Amino acid sequence: MVENVKAVILAGGFGTRLRPLSCTRPKLLFPVANRPLLDWTLESLSKSGVEEVVLAVSYMAYALQRYFGPSKYNVKIVYSFERKPLGTAGAVKKAKELVGDGETFLVLNGDVLCEINYGDILKLHKKHGALVTIALYEVADPSRFGVVEMGDDDQIRRFVEKPKLEEAPSKLINAGIYTLEPEVLKRIPTEARISMEREIFPELAREGKMYGYRYEGLWGDVGKPEDYVQTNNEILDQIAKSEAVIGKDARIHKKAKIVPPSIIGDNVEIDEEAIIGPYTSIGEGSVIRKGCRIEHSIVFPKAWIDNFSSIHSAIIGEGAIIGQWVKIEKNVMVGDNAVIYDNITLTQEVKVCPSKDVDESVLGPKQVM
Repeated sequence: MVENVKAVILAGGFGTRLRPLSCTRPKLLFPVANRPLLDWTLESLSKSGVEEVVLAVSYMAYALQRYFGPSKYNVKIVYSFERKPLGTAGAVKKAKELVGDGETFLVLNGDVLCEINYGDILKLHKKHGALVTIALYEVADPSRFGVVEMGDDDQIRRFVEKPKLEEAPSKLINAGIYTLEPEVLKRIPTEARISMEREIFPELAREGKMYGYRYEGLWGDVGKPEDYVQTNNEILDQIAKSEAVIGKDARIHKKAKIVPPSIIGDNVEIDEEAIIGPYTSIGEGSVIRKGCRIEHSIVFPKAWIDNFSSIHSAIIGEGAIIGQWVKIEKNVMVGDNAVIYDNITLTQEVKVCPSKDVDESVLGPKQVM
């Protein structure tokens, strides 16, 4: 447990790689197993004893403020509004007046979902008298990330940005969770756009003032569609591996089949001969008609999927209408309130913009506007 420690959650990103779904909601409101991404983080912080967080917000800030309000899970929430994008370091500097002076504090990338023990990283931070301690996570292929070289004493020697696999000094990457001393904020100009990862951390590493905390456990970065789906799958493995989770007042026909791990939201209607799952989330209020097959997919709330349609490895936005005998697969994203006409096929990473009507099949990568 942690006491008297505040957390800054960086929540201002545009979510450009998650368009068109991020055109109508901030990334931190994307559902993971039918709960907003930020909801999981706030609950985890609450369980660790954190009593106050500062949300550093910019893009669609008021959507987050409306949803979460002044508190949740007994955690007080205050909002630091950016008038212009300030980068990760600039956003933390802006939040300084809400964090207060003189106390160690946590910083979290809002698009990361994990189950880290915040007390353990704080303990390591105090042990070494560090200015910054960052959580490190080992991945199979570090070439997509900034990789850390660390000594036996937990001290971070240097960062290597997106190295070739054979040239990487380790497979440890920045997990997006930091413990900072207020002194670090003195290095960041006010109202300047500065990156913590690219400008502040390398300098501190050269000075020998940064340490790393190795974290093993659930970790997901919801920055790209495939990562978002994978994170959703890992949560489903935790909560619904042996038996699907069925929401309140869901109406599931006795001849429908729900294959775990899957989650069905409140007030969902699923007709006969429909097969849902594995690894599928159906958002609240959605309607799945007769004979549909949905697997390895995320369906946002209030979607309508008509008879005998097939959805595989796709994301369907809120309020979208999918006609009969439609086939959607291979990383397709359908925006909120889009309408896909009967007998249409969408495949190969097609992206359908919000409220767009689609009356022709699209079989190759394309943004339908």
